[in-house]
Amino acid sequence: MKSKKIGIKVCRSVLLFSFLLLATFSNAHADARGDTLSLTLDEAVRIALENNFGLRDVMLDREMADQQVREAWGSVYPQINATGNFTRNVVTANPFAGSGAEDLFADFGAIGWLRYNEEARLAGEEQLTFEEFLERQRQGYEQAGITPPTEEDDPFSVDNQFSMSLGITQTLFNGSAFAAIRGAEQFKKLSEDAVHRERQVVIDEVRQAYFSALLAWQQVEVLQKSVERLRKTVEDTERTVEQGLASKSERLSAEVELVNLETEMIEAENQAELANKSINLLLDLRADKPIRLDGDLTMTAMQPIGDIPLEEAVRIAKEHRPDLEQAEGFIEVNKINERINRSSYKPVVNAFANIDYVGRVPDNRTIITPDPDDPDNPFRFESETRSFFDDTYWNPNVAVGINISWSIFSGFQNRARVEQSRIDTRRSQLQYENLTSAVEIEVEQALRNLRTAERRITSQERNTEQAQVNYDFARTRLREGVGTSLEERQASMLLDQSQLSYLAAIHDYLIAVSNLELALGTSVDQL
Repeated sequence: MKSKKIGIKVCRSVLLFSFLLLATFSNAHADARGDTLSLTLDEAVRIALENNFGLRDVMLDREMADQQVREAWGSVYPQINATGNFTRNVVTANPFAGSGAEDLFADFGAIGWLRYNEEARLAGEEQLTFEEFLERQRQGYEQAGITPPTEEDDPFSVDNQFSMSLGITQTLFNGSAFAAIRGAEQFKKLSEDAVHRERQVVIDEVRQAYFSALLAWQQVEVLQKSVERLRKTVEDTERTVEQGLASKSERLSAEVELVNLETEMIEAENQAELANKSINLLLDLRADKPIRLDGDLTMTAMQPIGDIPLEEAVRIAKEHRPDLEQAEGFIEVNKINERINRSSYKPVVNAFANIDYVGRVPDNRTIITPDPDDPDNPFRFESETRSFFDDTYWNPNVAVGINISWSIFSGFQNRARVEQSRIDTRRSQLQYENLTSAVEIEVEQALRNLRTAERRITSQERNTEQAQVNYDFARTRLREGVGTSLEERQASMLLDQSQLSYLAAIHDYLIAVSNLELALGTSVDQL
Protein backbone atom coordinates (compact mmCIF):
# COMPACT_ATOMS: atom_id res chain seq x y z
CA MET A 1 0.00 0.00 0.00
CA LYS A 2 2.81 2.33 0.90
CA SER A 3 4.70 1.60 -2.32
CA LYS A 4 1.53 2.26 -4.31
CA LYS A 5 1.17 5.69 -2.70
CA ILE A 6 4.79 6.44 -3.41
CA GLY A 7 4.26 5.43 -7.07
CA ILE A 8 1.25 7.71 -7.35
CA LYS A 9 3.29 10.61 -5.96
CA VAL A 10 6.11 9.93 -8.40
CA CYS A 11 3.71 9.79 -11.35
CA ARG A 12 2.03 13.00 -10.23
CA SER A 13 5.41 14.71 -9.92
CA VAL A 14 6.54 13.48 -13.34
CA LEU A 15 3.30 14.66 -14.97
CA LEU A 16 3.52 18.03 -13.26
CA PHE A 17 7.16 18.45 -14.29
CA SER A 18 6.32 17.46 -17.90
CA PHE A 19 3.43 19.91 -18.00
CA LEU A 20 5.57 22.76 -16.67
CA LEU A 21 8.38 21.90 -19.11
CA LEU A 22 5.94 21.82 -22.03
CA ALA A 23 4.35 25.11 -20.97
CA THR A 24 7.77 26.74 -20.61
CA PHE A 25 8.85 25.48 -24.04
CA SER A 26 5.58 26.66 -25.63
CA ASN A 27 5.86 30.12 -24.09
CA ALA A 28 9.48 30.42 -25.13
CA HIS A 29 8.60 29.29 -28.63
CA ALA A 30 5.71 31.80 -28.83
CA ASP A 31 7.93 34.62 -27.57
CA ALA A 32 10.58 33.66 -30.12
CA ARG A 33 8.00 33.97 -32.89
CA GLY A 34 6.85 37.26 -31.51
CA ASP A 35 3.25 36.00 -31.10
CA THR A 36 2.87 37.16 -27.51
CA LEU A 37 2.54 40.88 -27.03
CA SER A 38 4.05 42.23 -23.81
CA LEU A 39 2.12 45.21 -22.54
CA THR A 40 2.84 47.79 -19.92
CA LEU A 41 0.01 50.09 -18.88
CA ASP A 42 1.47 53.00 -20.86
CA GLU A 43 1.84 50.83 -23.97
CA ALA A 44 -1.75 49.60 -23.64
CA VAL A 45 -2.99 53.19 -23.39
CA ARG A 46 -0.91 54.24 -26.40
CA ILE A 47 -2.25 51.39 -28.55
CA ALA A 48 -5.82 52.10 -27.48
CA LEU A 49 -5.49 55.78 -28.40
CA GLU A 50 -4.39 54.69 -31.85
CA ASN A 51 -6.79 51.79 -32.46
CA ASN A 52 -9.89 52.28 -30.30
CA PHE A 53 -13.00 52.25 -32.47
CA GLY A 54 -14.97 54.79 -30.44
CA LEU A 55 -12.11 57.27 -30.45
CA ARG A 56 -11.56 56.90 -34.18
CA ASP A 57 -15.27 57.51 -34.74
CA VAL A 58 -15.17 60.76 -32.72
CA MET A 59 -12.04 61.87 -34.57
CA LEU A 60 -13.95 61.47 -37.84
CA ASP A 61 -16.51 63.91 -36.41
CA ARG A 62 -13.67 66.37 -35.87
CA GLU A 63 -12.52 65.96 -39.46
CA MET A 64 -16.12 66.49 -40.57
CA ALA A 65 -16.22 69.71 -38.54
CA ASP A 66 -13.08 70.94 -40.32
CA GLN A 67 -14.76 70.45 -43.67
CA GLN A 68 -17.94 72.14 -42.46
CA VAL A 69 -15.89 75.21 -41.53
CA ARG A 70 -14.42 75.26 -45.04
CA GLU A 71 -17.91 74.89 -46.50
CA ALA A 72 -19.22 77.79 -44.40
CA TRP A 73 -16.39 80.06 -45.55
CA GLY A 74 -17.10 79.04 -49.14
CA SER A 75 -20.48 80.77 -48.97
CA VAL A 76 -18.77 84.20 -48.79
CA TYR A 77 -16.01 83.47 -51.29
CA PRO A 78 -16.53 84.44 -54.96
CA GLN A 79 -18.74 82.00 -56.80
CA ILE A 80 -17.63 81.31 -60.39
CA ASN A 81 -19.85 79.35 -62.76
CA ALA A 82 -19.25 78.55 -66.40
CA THR A 83 -21.85 77.27 -68.86
CA GLY A 84 -21.82 76.48 -72.54
CA ASN A 85 -24.29 75.16 -75.09
CA PHE A 86 -24.62 74.44 -78.80
CA THR A 87 -27.85 74.61 -80.83
CA ARG A 88 -28.37 73.23 -84.31
CA ASN A 89 -31.34 74.96 -85.97
CA VAL A 90 -32.98 72.42 -88.24
CA VAL A 91 -36.09 74.47 -89.08
CA THR A 92 -36.38 78.13 -88.08
CA ALA A 93 -39.67 80.00 -88.08
CA ASN A 94 -39.89 83.35 -89.83
CA PRO A 95 -39.97 85.90 -87.02
CA PHE A 96 -41.98 88.38 -89.21
CA ALA A 97 -44.61 85.91 -90.36
CA GLY A 98 -48.11 87.40 -90.10
CA SER A 99 -46.88 90.92 -89.36
CA GLY A 100 -46.88 92.33 -92.92
CA ALA A 101 -43.14 93.00 -92.70
CA GLU A 102 -42.49 90.01 -94.96
CA ASP A 103 -43.86 91.96 -97.98
CA LEU A 104 -41.67 94.89 -97.08
CA PHE A 105 -38.55 92.75 -97.24
CA ALA A 106 -39.74 91.19 -100.48
CA ASP A 107 -39.81 94.65 -102.10
CA PHE A 108 -36.20 95.40 -101.17
CA GLY A 109 -35.08 93.72 -104.44
CA ALA A 110 -36.82 96.48 -106.43
CA ILE A 111 -34.71 99.18 -104.87
CA GLY A 112 -31.65 98.14 -106.86
CA TRP A 113 -33.72 98.11 -110.06
CA LEU A 114 -35.09 101.65 -109.38
CA ARG A 115 -31.64 103.05 -108.69
CA TYR A 116 -30.23 101.43 -111.84
CA ASN A 117 -32.97 102.90 -114.04
CA GLU A 118 -32.59 106.35 -112.47
CA GLU A 119 -28.86 106.35 -113.13
CA ALA A 120 -29.50 105.09 -116.70
CA ARG A 121 -32.06 107.86 -117.29
CA LEU A 122 -29.65 110.54 -116.13
CA ALA A 123 -26.92 109.05 -118.29
CA GLY A 124 -29.24 108.79 -121.30
CA GLU A 125 -28.92 104.99 -121.42
CA GLU A 126 -31.52 102.34 -121.99
CA GLN A 127 -33.69 101.47 -119.00
CA LEU A 128 -34.63 97.90 -118.05
CA THR A 129 -37.81 96.28 -116.92
CA PHE A 130 -37.77 94.66 -113.51
CA GLU A 131 -37.69 91.15 -115.05
CA GLU A 132 -34.81 92.19 -117.33
CA PHE A 133 -32.93 93.60 -114.35
CA LEU A 134 -33.32 90.32 -112.40
CA GLU A 135 -32.24 88.31 -115.48
CA ARG A 136 -29.10 90.42 -115.88
CA GLN A 137 -28.28 89.85 -112.14
CA ARG A 138 -28.75 86.10 -112.60
CA GLN A 139 -26.36 86.10 -115.54
CA GLY A 140 -23.85 88.05 -113.48
CA TYR A 141 -24.02 85.43 -110.72
CA GLU A 142 -23.47 82.65 -113.26
CA GLN A 143 -20.47 84.41 -114.81
CA ALA A 144 -18.94 84.73 -111.30
CA GLY A 145 -19.69 81.07 -110.56
CA ILE A 146 -22.02 81.97 -107.72
CA THR A 147 -25.29 80.31 -106.86
CA PRO A 148 -27.73 83.16 -106.29
CA PRO A 149 -30.06 83.14 -103.30
CA THR A 150 -33.58 81.94 -103.88
CA GLU A 151 -36.89 83.06 -102.46
CA GLU A 152 -36.94 79.87 -100.33
CA ASP A 153 -33.80 80.90 -98.47
CA ASP A 154 -34.59 82.17 -94.93
CA PRO A 155 -32.45 85.27 -94.30
CA PHE A 156 -33.19 85.07 -90.56
CA SER A 157 -32.04 81.49 -90.01
CA VAL A 158 -28.59 80.65 -88.59
CA ASP A 159 -27.67 76.98 -88.71
CA ASN A 160 -25.29 76.85 -85.70
CA GLN A 161 -25.57 78.78 -82.47
CA PHE A 162 -22.92 78.69 -79.73
CA SER A 163 -23.11 80.28 -76.30
CA MET A 164 -20.40 80.36 -73.62
CA SER A 165 -21.00 82.17 -70.36
CA LEU A 166 -18.90 82.92 -67.27
CA GLY A 167 -20.70 84.26 -64.19
CA ILE A 168 -18.96 85.65 -61.08
CA THR A 169 -20.88 86.45 -57.89
CA GLN A 170 -19.41 87.98 -54.72
CA THR A 171 -21.37 88.28 -51.49
CA LEU A 172 -21.19 91.81 -50.12
CA PHE A 173 -23.56 91.32 -47.19
CA ASN A 174 -25.29 88.19 -45.93
CA GLY A 175 -25.90 88.08 -42.19
CA SER A 176 -26.87 84.41 -42.23
CA ALA A 177 -23.67 83.37 -44.01
CA PHE A 178 -21.40 85.31 -41.66
CA ALA A 179 -23.18 83.88 -38.59
CA ALA A 180 -22.98 80.39 -40.09
CA ILE A 181 -19.20 80.74 -40.31
CA ARG A 182 -19.01 81.50 -36.59
CA GLY A 183 -21.33 78.58 -35.91
CA ALA A 184 -19.19 76.17 -37.92
CA GLU A 185 -16.03 77.27 -36.10
CA GLN A 186 -17.79 76.83 -32.76
CA PHE A 187 -18.94 73.37 -33.82
CA LYS A 188 -15.35 72.51 -34.67
CA LYS A 189 -14.35 73.42 -31.11
CA LEU A 190 -17.15 71.19 -29.79
CA SER A 191 -15.77 68.31 -31.85
CA GLU A 192 -12.30 68.88 -30.42
CA ASP A 193 -13.77 68.84 -26.89
CA ALA A 194 -15.54 65.58 -27.73
CA VAL A 195 -12.27 64.03 -28.92
CA HIS A 196 -10.49 65.20 -25.76
CA ARG A 197 -13.18 63.72 -23.54
CA GLU A 198 -13.29 60.47 -25.48
CA ARG A 199 -9.54 60.14 -25.03
CA GLN A 200 -9.99 60.49 -21.27
CA VAL A 201 -12.77 57.89 -21.29
CA VAL A 202 -10.67 55.45 -23.33
CA ILE A 203 -7.69 55.89 -20.98
CA ASP A 204 -9.95 55.19 -17.98
CA GLU A 205 -11.44 52.10 -19.64
CA VAL A 206 -7.99 50.74 -20.51
CA ARG A 207 -6.74 51.34 -16.98
CA GLN A 208 -9.71 49.59 -15.42
CA ALA A 209 -9.39 46.62 -17.78
CA TYR A 210 -5.62 46.47 -17.23
CA PHE A 211 -5.87 46.66 -13.42
CA SER A 212 -8.69 44.09 -13.39
CA ALA A 213 -6.59 41.72 -15.50
CA LEU A 214 -3.60 42.26 -13.19
CA LEU A 215 -5.80 41.51 -10.19
CA ALA A 216 -7.10 38.34 -11.87
CA TRP A 217 -3.59 37.06 -12.62
CA GLN A 218 -2.30 37.90 -9.14
CA GLN A 219 -5.29 36.12 -7.66
CA VAL A 220 -4.17 33.12 -9.71
CA GLU A 221 -0.68 33.47 -8.20
CA VAL A 222 -2.14 33.55 -4.67
CA LEU A 223 -4.16 30.40 -5.38
CA GLN A 224 -1.13 28.69 -6.90
CA LYS A 225 0.86 29.37 -3.75
CA SER A 226 -2.09 28.20 -1.67
CA VAL A 227 -2.22 24.96 -3.70
CA GLU A 228 1.50 24.45 -3.12
CA ARG A 229 1.07 24.98 0.62
CA LEU A 230 -1.90 22.63 0.73
CA ARG A 231 0.05 19.93 -1.11
CA LYS A 232 2.73 20.15 1.56
CA THR A 233 0.00 19.92 4.16
CA VAL A 234 -1.37 16.76 2.50
CA GLU A 235 2.12 15.26 2.50
CA ASP A 236 2.62 16.12 6.18
CA THR A 237 -0.82 14.71 7.02
CA GLU A 238 0.01 11.45 5.24
CA ARG A 239 3.16 11.12 7.34
CA THR A 240 1.32 11.76 10.59
CA VAL A 241 -1.34 9.22 9.59
CA GLU A 242 1.35 6.65 8.86
CA GLN A 243 2.90 7.43 12.25
CA GLY A 244 -0.46 6.95 13.90
CA LEU A 245 -0.59 10.56 15.08
CA ALA A 246 -3.60 11.52 12.94
CA SER A 247 -6.72 9.85 11.64
CA LYS A 248 -7.35 8.93 7.99
CA SER A 249 -10.30 11.32 7.93
CA GLU A 250 -7.89 14.24 8.34
CA ARG A 251 -5.93 13.05 5.33
CA LEU A 252 -9.08 12.56 3.22
CA SER A 253 -10.36 15.99 4.25
CA ALA A 254 -7.07 17.61 3.21
CA GLU A 255 -7.08 15.79 -0.14
CA VAL A 256 -10.68 16.88 -0.88
CA GLU A 257 -9.79 20.43 0.03
CA LEU A 258 -6.79 20.27 -2.33
CA VAL A 259 -8.97 19.16 -5.26
CA ASN A 260 -11.45 21.95 -4.53
CA LEU A 261 -8.66 24.50 -4.39
CA GLU A 262 -7.17 23.25 -7.65
CA THR A 263 -10.59 23.60 -9.28
CA GLU A 264 -10.86 27.14 -7.94
CA MET A 265 -7.44 27.91 -9.39
CA ILE A 266 -8.50 26.62 -12.82
CA GLU A 267 -11.58 28.86 -12.74
CA ALA A 268 -9.41 31.81 -11.71
CA GLU A 269 -7.06 31.16 -14.63
CA ASN A 270 -10.04 31.14 -17.00
CA GLN A 271 -11.27 34.46 -15.61
CA ALA A 272 -7.80 35.92 -16.05
CA GLU A 273 -7.74 34.81 -19.69
CA LEU A 274 -11.13 36.44 -20.24
CA ALA A 275 -9.79 39.63 -18.66
CA ASN A 276 -7.00 39.60 -21.26
CA LYS A 277 -9.61 39.25 -24.00
CA SER A 278 -11.30 42.40 -22.72
CA ILE A 279 -8.01 44.24 -23.18
CA ASN A 280 -7.75 42.86 -26.72
CA LEU A 281 -11.18 44.28 -27.47
CA LEU A 282 -10.38 47.74 -26.09
CA LEU A 283 -7.09 47.84 -27.98
CA ASP A 284 -8.77 46.60 -31.19
CA LEU A 285 -6.43 43.62 -31.36
CA ARG A 286 -7.28 40.19 -32.72
CA ALA A 287 -9.25 38.12 -30.22
CA ASP A 288 -6.70 35.29 -30.55
CA LYS A 289 -3.71 37.60 -30.05
CA PRO A 290 -1.93 36.43 -26.87
CA ILE A 291 -0.81 39.20 -24.55
CA ARG A 292 1.25 39.31 -21.37
CA LEU A 293 0.87 42.09 -18.83
CA ASP A 294 4.17 43.57 -17.65
CA GLY A 295 3.16 44.97 -14.28
CA ASP A 296 1.67 44.22 -10.89
CA LEU A 297 -0.54 45.86 -8.31
CA THR A 298 2.23 46.79 -5.93
CA MET A 299 1.86 50.26 -4.49
CA THR A 300 4.93 52.36 -5.12
CA ALA A 301 5.17 56.04 -4.15
CA MET A 302 1.51 56.19 -3.19
CA GLN A 303 0.45 59.79 -2.73
CA PRO A 304 -2.30 60.93 -0.36
CA ILE A 305 -4.45 62.17 -3.23
CA GLY A 306 -7.60 61.86 -1.16
CA ASP A 307 -6.54 64.83 0.98
CA ILE A 308 -7.48 67.32 -1.72
CA PRO A 309 -10.47 69.44 -0.53
CA LEU A 310 -13.76 68.81 -2.28
CA GLU A 311 -14.20 72.47 -3.22
CA GLU A 312 -10.77 72.53 -4.85
CA ALA A 313 -11.47 69.31 -6.73
CA VAL A 314 -14.78 70.67 -8.05
CA ARG A 315 -13.07 73.88 -9.17
CA ILE A 316 -10.43 71.88 -11.04
CA ALA A 317 -13.11 69.75 -12.72
CA LYS A 318 -15.01 72.84 -13.89
CA GLU A 319 -11.82 74.19 -15.44
CA HIS A 320 -10.64 71.00 -17.14
CA ARG A 321 -13.67 68.84 -17.99
CA PRO A 322 -14.00 68.85 -21.82
CA ASP A 323 -17.64 67.77 -21.64
CA LEU A 324 -18.44 70.84 -19.52
CA GLU A 325 -16.72 73.02 -22.11
CA GLN A 326 -18.68 71.20 -24.79
CA ALA A 327 -21.99 71.81 -22.99
CA GLU A 328 -21.10 75.48 -22.62
CA GLY A 329 -20.18 75.56 -26.29
CA PHE A 330 -23.63 74.26 -27.25
CA ILE A 331 -25.11 77.33 -25.56
CA GLU A 332 -23.00 79.52 -27.84
CA VAL A 333 -23.99 77.45 -30.89
CA ASN A 334 -27.67 78.01 -30.16
CA LYS A 335 -27.07 81.72 -29.67
CA ILE A 336 -25.38 81.81 -33.07
CA ASN A 337 -28.38 79.98 -34.50
CA GLU A 338 -30.53 82.78 -33.09
CA ARG A 339 -28.42 85.33 -34.96
CA ILE A 340 -28.72 83.28 -38.16
CA ASN A 341 -32.51 83.28 -37.90
CA ARG A 342 -32.63 86.98 -37.08
CA SER A 343 -30.51 87.67 -40.15
CA SER A 344 -33.45 86.58 -42.30
CA TYR A 345 -34.95 90.01 -41.60
CA LYS A 346 -32.01 91.67 -43.35
CA PRO A 347 -31.31 91.97 -47.08
CA VAL A 348 -28.74 89.95 -48.99
CA VAL A 349 -26.44 91.97 -51.26
CA ASN A 350 -24.37 90.38 -54.02
CA ALA A 351 -22.19 91.83 -56.77
CA PHE A 352 -22.10 90.00 -60.07
CA ALA A 353 -20.32 90.00 -63.40
CA ASN A 354 -21.46 88.04 -66.44
CA ILE A 355 -19.25 87.47 -69.46
CA ASP A 356 -20.88 85.90 -72.51
CA TYR A 357 -19.39 84.93 -75.84
CA VAL A 358 -22.01 84.12 -78.49
CA GLY A 359 -21.43 82.59 -81.91
CA ARG A 360 -23.99 82.45 -84.75
CA VAL A 361 -22.32 80.52 -87.55
CA PRO A 362 -24.19 79.47 -90.73
CA ASP A 363 -23.25 76.43 -92.75
CA ASN A 364 -23.01 78.55 -95.91
CA ARG A 365 -20.47 81.23 -95.10
CA THR A 366 -20.09 82.46 -98.71
CA ILE A 367 -20.57 86.24 -98.99
CA ILE A 368 -21.58 87.87 -102.39
CA THR A 369 -20.18 91.37 -102.94
CA PRO A 370 -19.90 93.73 -105.99
CA ASP A 371 -16.86 93.28 -108.15
CA PRO A 372 -14.19 95.59 -106.69
CA ASP A 373 -12.89 96.32 -110.22
CA ASP A 374 -16.30 97.64 -111.24
CA PRO A 375 -18.15 98.46 -108.03
CA ASP A 376 -20.86 100.52 -109.79
CA ASN A 377 -21.92 97.67 -112.07
CA PRO A 378 -24.87 95.88 -110.40
CA PHE A 379 -24.42 92.85 -112.65
CA ARG A 380 -20.82 91.91 -111.74
CA PHE A 381 -20.15 90.02 -108.52
CA GLU A 382 -17.52 88.10 -106.62
CA SER A 383 -17.78 85.72 -103.60
CA GLU A 384 -15.81 85.29 -100.40
CA THR A 385 -15.98 82.35 -97.94
CA ARG A 386 -15.36 83.41 -94.36
CA SER A 387 -13.75 81.16 -91.73
CA PHE A 388 -15.76 79.45 -89.00
CA PHE A 389 -14.26 81.73 -86.31
CA ASP A 390 -14.60 84.96 -88.27
CA ASP A 391 -15.31 87.96 -86.04
CA THR A 392 -18.48 88.54 -88.00
CA TYR A 393 -20.07 85.48 -86.37
CA TRP A 394 -18.68 85.77 -82.81
CA ASN A 395 -19.56 88.57 -80.38
CA PRO A 396 -18.74 89.16 -76.69
CA ASN A 397 -21.10 90.53 -74.05
CA VAL A 398 -20.06 91.81 -70.58
CA ALA A 399 -22.44 92.92 -67.83
CA VAL A 400 -21.81 93.87 -64.19
CA GLY A 401 -24.19 94.87 -61.43
CA ILE A 402 -25.45 94.49 -57.88
CA ASN A 403 -28.29 92.23 -56.80
CA ILE A 404 -30.33 92.87 -53.63
CA SER A 405 -32.88 90.42 -52.25
CA TRP A 406 -34.97 91.08 -49.16
CA SER A 407 -37.67 88.90 -47.65
CA ILE A 408 -40.09 91.50 -46.34
CA PHE A 409 -42.87 89.18 -45.14
CA SER A 410 -42.86 85.37 -44.90
CA GLY A 411 -46.04 84.68 -42.97
CA PHE A 412 -44.34 84.99 -39.54
CA GLN A 413 -42.10 81.99 -40.31
CA ASN A 414 -38.92 83.93 -39.52
CA ARG A 415 -40.27 84.99 -36.15
CA ALA A 416 -41.22 81.41 -35.30
CA ARG A 417 -37.73 80.19 -36.18
CA VAL A 418 -36.16 82.87 -33.96
CA GLU A 419 -38.35 81.80 -31.03
CA GLN A 420 -37.46 78.16 -31.58
CA SER A 421 -33.74 78.97 -31.46
CA ARG A 422 -34.26 80.89 -28.21
CA ILE A 423 -35.95 77.84 -26.70
CA ASP A 424 -32.98 75.70 -27.79
CA THR A 425 -30.65 78.17 -26.08
CA ARG A 426 -32.56 77.95 -22.80
CA ARG A 427 -32.60 74.15 -23.05
CA SER A 428 -28.82 74.01 -23.55
CA GLN A 429 -28.37 76.26 -20.51
CA LEU A 430 -30.45 73.86 -18.40
CA GLN A 431 -28.39 70.93 -19.68
CA TYR A 432 -25.19 72.74 -18.73
CA GLU A 433 -26.47 73.38 -15.21
CA ASN A 434 -27.56 69.75 -14.86
CA LEU A 435 -24.17 68.48 -16.07
CA THR A 436 -22.38 70.81 -13.63
CA SER A 437 -24.35 69.33 -10.73
CA ALA A 438 -23.61 65.81 -11.97
CA VAL A 439 -19.89 66.63 -12.16
CA GLU A 440 -19.89 67.86 -8.57
CA ILE A 441 -21.49 64.60 -7.39
CA GLU A 442 -19.10 62.54 -9.54
CA VAL A 443 -16.06 64.30 -8.09
CA GLU A 444 -17.31 63.86 -4.52
CA GLN A 445 -17.99 60.16 -5.09
CA ALA A 446 -14.55 59.64 -6.65
CA LEU A 447 -12.87 61.32 -3.67
CA ARG A 448 -14.85 59.21 -1.21
CA ASN A 449 -13.96 55.99 -3.01
CA LEU A 450 -10.31 57.04 -3.08
CA ARG A 451 -10.19 57.78 0.66
CA THR A 452 -11.93 54.50 1.43
CA ALA A 453 -9.44 52.57 -0.74
CA GLU A 454 -6.50 54.27 1.01
CA ARG A 455 -7.78 53.21 4.44
CA ARG A 456 -8.44 49.66 3.21
CA ILE A 457 -4.88 49.35 1.91
CA THR A 458 -3.39 50.37 5.26
CA SER A 459 -5.68 47.98 7.14
CA GLN A 460 -5.20 45.01 4.80
CA GLU A 461 -1.43 45.47 4.73
CA ARG A 462 -1.24 44.97 8.52
CA ASN A 463 -3.73 42.12 8.33
CA THR A 464 -1.67 40.31 5.67
CA GLU A 465 1.46 40.53 7.82
CA GLN A 466 -0.39 39.06 10.81
CA ALA A 467 -1.91 36.30 8.64
CA GLN A 468 1.58 35.36 7.41
CA VAL A 469 2.89 35.14 10.98
CA ASN A 470 -0.12 33.06 11.98
CA TYR A 471 0.41 30.65 9.08
CA ASP A 472 4.13 30.25 9.82
CA PHE A 473 3.28 29.49 13.45
CA ALA A 474 0.64 26.90 12.49
CA ARG A 475 3.02 25.33 10.00
CA THR A 476 5.75 24.99 12.63
CA ARG A 477 3.32 23.44 15.14
CA LEU A 478 2.20 20.90 12.54
CA ARG A 479 5.80 19.89 11.78
CA GLU A 480 6.56 19.52 15.48
CA GLY A 481 3.50 17.34 15.93
CA VAL A 482 1.81 19.61 18.44
CA GLY A 483 -0.60 21.16 15.87
CA THR A 484 -3.20 19.72 13.54
CA SER A 485 -3.59 19.91 9.77
CA LEU A 486 -6.94 21.56 10.30
CA GLU A 487 -5.27 24.43 12.15
CA GLU A 488 -2.68 24.74 9.38
CA ARG A 489 -5.36 24.75 6.62
CA GLN A 490 -7.38 27.37 8.47
CA ALA A 491 -4.29 29.55 8.83
CA SER A 492 -3.53 29.07 5.13
CA MET A 493 -7.09 30.02 4.20
CA LEU A 494 -6.88 33.17 6.34
CA LEU A 495 -3.59 34.06 4.66
CA ASP A 496 -5.17 33.62 1.21
CA GLN A 497 -8.14 35.78 2.16
CA SER A 498 -5.96 38.54 3.56
CA GLN A 499 -3.69 38.53 0.49
CA LEU A 500 -6.67 38.60 -1.88
CA SER A 501 -8.28 41.39 0.15
CA TYR A 502 -5.02 43.34 0.04
CA LEU A 503 -4.78 42.95 -3.75
CA ALA A 504 -8.42 43.94 -4.10
CA ALA A 505 -7.80 47.05 -1.99
CA ILE A 506 -4.85 48.04 -4.20
CA HIS A 507 -6.94 47.38 -7.31
CA ASP A 508 -9.80 49.51 -5.98
CA TYR A 509 -7.36 52.28 -5.11
CA LEU A 510 -5.89 52.35 -8.62
CA ILE A 511 -9.39 52.30 -10.12
CA ALA A 512 -10.40 55.12 -7.76
CA VAL A 513 -7.40 57.20 -8.91
CA SER A 514 -8.36 56.62 -12.55
CA ASN A 515 -11.98 57.53 -11.81
CA LEU A 516 -10.86 60.69 -10.04
CA GLU A 517 -8.76 61.73 -13.04
CA LEU A 518 -11.75 61.08 -15.28
CA ALA A 519 -13.97 63.15 -12.98
CA LEU A 520 -11.45 66.00 -12.81
CA GLY A 521 -10.62 65.95 -16.50
CA THR A 522 -6.89 66.09 -15.76
CA SER A 523 -4.08 63.96 -14.34
CA VAL A 524 -3.65 63.85 -10.57
CA ASP A 525 0.07 64.44 -11.13
CA GLN A 526 -0.78 68.03 -12.07
CA LEU A 527 -2.65 68.75 -8.82
